[in-house]
Amino acid sequence: MMFKQILTVSASTLAFSFGMAGAVHAQDYPSRPVEMTVLFPAGSSADVVARSLADGMSKHLGKPVVILNKPGAGGAIGYKHVLAQKPDGYSIVFNSNSISTAYYTGLMPVDYKAFDPVARVTVELPVIAVRSSAPWKDLRDMAAHGKQKPGDIKVGNSGTGSHTHMSAVAFFAEESIAVNHVPFAAAQVVTSLLGGHIDAVVQLPGALAPHVKAGTLKILGTLATTREPIFPSVPTSIEQGFKFQAELWRGIAVPKGTPPAVVAKLEDAIRKAVTSVEFKAQGEVSGFLPAFQPAKEFGATVAAEDAVIGTLMAKLGLKTN
Repeated sequence: MMFKQILTVSASTLAFSFGMAGAVHAQDYPSRPVEMTVLFPAGSSADVVARSLADGMSKHLGKPVVILNKPGAGGAIGYKHVLAQKPDGYSIVFNSNSISTAYYTGLMPVDYKAFDPVARVTVELPVIAVRSSAPWKDLRDMAAHGKQKPGDIKVGNSGTGSHTHMSAVAFFAEESIAVNHVPFAAAQVVTSLLGGHIDAVVQLPGALAPHVKAGTLKILGTLATTREPIFPSVPTSIEQGFKFQAELWRGIAVPKGTPPAVVAKLEDAIRKAVTSVEFKAQGEVSGFLPAFQPAKEFGATVAAEDAVIGTLMAKLGLKTN
């Protein structure tokens, strides 16, 4: 009996010691730079937002948040890289709806459940752009042309399996408009549009704003429920009589099993960065909306969006997982 009591006390003491060790680890975090993996190339819309976020987080964490670009396979390459790291908070991923599209298209073997949510950062509104010389003034004109001449419109899709790729396919399929989808690498699609090799693209505002300002491209519509702040005069797809919208969220996630106290520190740094005047100002220039959500709410958003994306991709015949 006495021996059993000694074992019990020892086990309790051991558990207490491990708990204290975890607490000390969280208090010390971060003791070195944090690596933020971005799923798209340097200079992309995702990269611009990530660098602004990293600057803000660095100030509040007291250690640098370093960007690592890992583009390719609709985000799967970057996700796989982060999953191969220790769940200690030193490797985080700037994720998006692509976690669902990459999984359902079979580009990666695991879904969003392999990660712990930390916080939502932004919402971005995809737009449909054409050359300024195009004959269409809005989405209705383009849709009418597509229905009159099936397959005549060439739409460039960047990042196979990415959110913008799925948005392009889904929009035209939902409206029963037959177009010719042409795949490109993310960095090539806008150049191809400018060069006249394709007729339209579905992209995020940040990649298009300089060309719209220069007068070489124009926006036919925003695939969202609200207007894009960079292009306030452009009506949404909803305003133009279409039911489809494809708002893109971006956030931070970590490998599953990351200590909750570490997640809480990251969440707090993200909240302070996203709600700052500097981040809001960058959004007005680059075309993103600060939209902070804490870990629990963000997790619910990811799960809800995943269900919608899975259903839509199955309907379009794009779901393999």
